[in-house]
Amino acid sequence: MSFPLLTATAALPAVGAILTAAVPAARRTAAKWLALLVSLATLALAALVAVRFEPSGDRFQLTESHSWIKDFGVRYELGVDGIGVALIALTALLIPFVIAAGWHDADPLETHSSRWRPTQGFFALILLVEAMVIVSFEATDVFLFYIFFEAMLIPMYFLIGGFGDRAHSGSDENAAAQRSYAAVKFLLYNLAGGLIMLAAVVGLYVVAGNFSLQEIIEARAAGTLDMSQGTERLLFLGFFFAFAVKAPLWPLHTWLPNAMGEATAPVAVLITAVVDKVGTFAMLRFCLGLFPEASKWATPVVLVLALISIVYGALLAVGQRDIKRLVAYASISHFGFIILGIFAMTSQGQSGATLYMVNHGLSTAALMLVAGFLISRRGSRLMADYGGVQKVAPVLAGTFLIGGLATLSLPGLAPFVSEFLVLVGTFARYPAVGIIATFGIVLAALYTLVLYQRTMTGPIKEEVAATMPDLRLREVLVVAPLIALLIGLGVYPKPLTEIVNPAVKHTMSDVKQHDPKPTVPVPSVEAAK
Repeated sequence: MSFPLLTATAALPAVGAILTAAVPAARRTAAKWLALLVSLATLALAALVAVRFEPSGDRFQLTESHSWIKDFGVRYELGVDGIGVALIALTALLIPFVIAAGWHDADPLETHSSRWRPTQGFFALILLVEAMVIVSFEATDVFLFYIFFEAMLIPMYFLIGGFGDRAHSGSDENAAAQRSYAAVKFLLYNLAGGLIMLAAVVGLYVVAGNFSLQEIIEARAAGTLDMSQGTERLLFLGFFFAFAVKAPLWPLHTWLPNAMGEATAPVAVLITAVVDKVGTFAMLRFCLGLFPEASKWATPVVLVLALISIVYGALLAVGQRDIKRLVAYASISHFGFIILGIFAMTSQGQSGATLYMVNHGLSTAALMLVAGFLISRRGSRLMADYGGVQKVAPVLAGTFLIGGLATLSLPGLAPFVSEFLVLVGTFARYPAVGIIATFGIVLAALYTLVLYQRTMTGPIKEEVAATMPDLRLREVLVVAPLIALLIGLGVYPKPLTEIVNPAVKHTMSDVKQHDPKPTVPVPSVEAAK
């Protein structure tokens, strides 16, 4: 039997989480290094998955299938397509940076000797989330996917509620209450979505007789799946609701600003750059794959919701005074673009949406982690407490600027390619929707430049001059690779597109859609003469 590479890629961080949690309390530094080494080893396995994946080969590769709960037709089935490979690579890449950036976030608070932040638990929970997210990208059994889709909520709940941001303007009691509120809201929203999805999962089993994604897709293609139109639409809504909460899509988005605002910067990156991608990924894999006709039926409404997310999120980002909440609302706008690309039902739109998932993860990680370094120095999340930072910390300001420019999709940086493809793909089928979506780009430029202007430029405030050293070596090592990737993939995105495009073709085939023909006729060679 061949080596179970996909299982190993997910199991390694899970085992690492157990070992990290078991490190003695006094050996905090050892626990940190163990977690970092495990995350780097997981990255090596994820790179091996990418190397062994053949874009021109079968749709699902490196497959594993074992009987699990035989009486209910549940199997332990794993397999990856190009979209899954890209997102596994993103997850494995970001976790080492999340760990390194949060190196001191769970240390004991020396000024409050009675309080203890369990360092080992913090890093163990991060590794546990990584393991569950990777399984979600690999699972081709719907029930197996559902288990890990829901299970990742538990460690995230403790990361938000138990390890909140120290930069809080209120008292310790108020900060704890805000963290608790954000964590409970995150959990309740996502559990509600998960419970509705569970009913849809059971309904799918009643109709299909199994949970295998591949078998259900093949049965539908062969015309042997007996699923009425009404049943398909109800099941689609059950799945889509859960994924829209996770994504998050307006109006199910309100948990995200609270969660990102109260979490530490590395955990905020974990939320929006890693965990939330499971929602948009699942829309591509499960909504379009299992319920193609219902997906086309729901497309007009989903496009409207995506447009609202784009414009609404950007407008609220413009009005924010809190740095982290601004990034959170910007992410809501960006997820609107991703969902817009998915449901545009064009190859350019879906390729752009997949690239957007990866590039948004990189750009948000760069911006939020630098913002975290900034906030940890000044002890405040409010833009009004900053000014003139670029004069006292030029490296910090420079990396913050590049992260912000990537967020607004500046040409030459990776998000531009994905946003351009989404808009082109949308405009090809829905011109009016594409035109409205472009307003999100204008608003993105506004909130990004306002953020930079209010924090980095202007006269140097006395408190900034006293508390703002430039980036340290550890912090530079965290940010520099992300900046390099943003520039590299902005100039040369071919490595990603080669992996993603074949998977997008399969998805387009599932929904029986073809790219619209150009409305402007191309002149022939004879006419040109």
